[in-house]
Amino acid sequence: MQAVWMILSSFLIASMGVCVKFASAHFTSAELVFYRGVVSIVFMALYARVHGTSLRTVYPAMHAWRSVIGVVSLSAWFYAIAHLPLATAMTLNYMSGVWIAAFLVGGALMLGKSGNKGPRQGSLVLAILASFAGVVMLLRPAIGQNQSFAGLVGLLSGLGAAFAYMQVMAISRMGEPEIRTVFYFAVGTAVAGALGMALTGTSAWNWQQALWLPPIGILASLGQLAMTRAYSMSQHHGGTLMVANLQYSGIVFAALYSLILFGDNIPLTGWAGMALIIVSAVAATVLRARAAPDAPAEEH
Repeated sequence: MQAVWMILSSFLIASMGVCVKFASAHFTSAELVFYRGVVSIVFMALYARVHGTSLRTVYPAMHAWRSVIGVVSLSAWFYAIAHLPLATAMTLNYMSGVWIAAFLVGGALMLGKSGNKGPRQGSLVLAILASFAGVVMLLRPAIGQNQSFAGLVGLLSGLGAAFAYMQVMAISRMGEPEIRTVFYFAVGTAVAGALGMALTGTSAWNWQQALWLPPIGILASLGQLAMTRAYSMSQHHGGTLMVANLQYSGIVFAALYSLILFGDNIPLTGWAGMALIIVSAVAATVLRARAAPDAPAEEH
């Protein structure tokens, strides 16, 4: 069942990407971030009330910093979805696992703590290099010359997600429930989105176009909850590593959406690049599981 929950989570998050893709034709990235945050605030507040979880925290600074990092990553991801094929934007965002592995290896080398882990780190370095090769294969055929900036923003979204994940790990070690962490991230997205709207202005309101906005927050919240359920079950019944790797099924769902709904043309080299990134991300997940076996679920 934990596998089913993780696949469901990946499907929900990819479906949220579809809504963002359609809504981005009528709303700015700041507006999408704002509405995503507002809907998630209401949803998570109700969820916390049903489960009897208090939303009061004694670590406001840590939640604020996590929100700042997460909002940058989320905004970059929404921008990438708006300007790139959905499968490409999703793949670049899911590179967060590879970035985390790079940080772990880099930190160990800087501190001189490689020890007898040299062979393992050497294999991981190869996996990281393979992932970057996959990025080159994916971006060259999948985006036009006028989309180079969007490709860089997509890479930034994955890098930001890696930093946000590590901050979530730190908050989790403090004993904060994940419901509270997700709630305060939603608050941060709403505030950041509102500030962005104040600077860039708002789009013309059309109720028919606005119907894409509520599903963004609802699907994001449901996806995070399904992911949490998957990790919770895996801790009791085993299979945490399998569950972590199944999150990359979101790239497959996004690719199918790209082909069916948007008619995106992904050449063979693009598919090969996506496959290479997925394999490298799985290898990175293995290292992450060994380095931080009790880490919480990664958010997208």
